[in-house]
Amino acid sequence: MKRIPARVFQDLIAWQKAHQFVLAVYLFSENFPKTELYGLTSQFRRAAISIPANIAEGFKKKNKTDKARFMNIAQGSVEECRYYLILAKDLGYGDSLELCLLLEEVSKLLDAYYSSLLTPDS
Repeated sequence: MKRIPARVFQDLIAWQKAHQFVLAVYLFSENFPKTELYGLTSQFRRAAISIPANIAEGFKKKNKTDKARFMNIAQGSVEECRYYLILAKDLGYGDSLELCLLLEEVSKLLDAYYSSLLTPDS
C-alpha cells in the first residue's frame, strides 16, 4: 500500500505530534515559578518550538540531504526537551509523564522520517 505524499508540512504526522507537544509544553510551563521566566520556561519553550519549526523548514528543501539535516536538528531539540522534562520533574515543577510519552512518540516519528530520507530509492 503506497502512501500519498504530503503536500504541505502540516500533513506530516511528525509535525502534527510535534505541534501538539509544543502546545502541551506551553500549558505545562505556565505554572513554573516566575523566577524561571527567563530560564527554564524560556529555554524549554524555545527548544520545543524548534522541533516542528525545523520539520516545517526541512519539508520544503529540495534534496534529501538538506531535508535530513533539518530533521536531525529537530532530533537534537527533542533531546534538549527530554532533559528539560527531567529537570522540571526533579525541581518539582509538575508531573511530566504525559509530556515524556508524547515526546517519545515525536522522537520515534522523527527517527523513522530521518531514516527514510537516508534510504536510497529502490
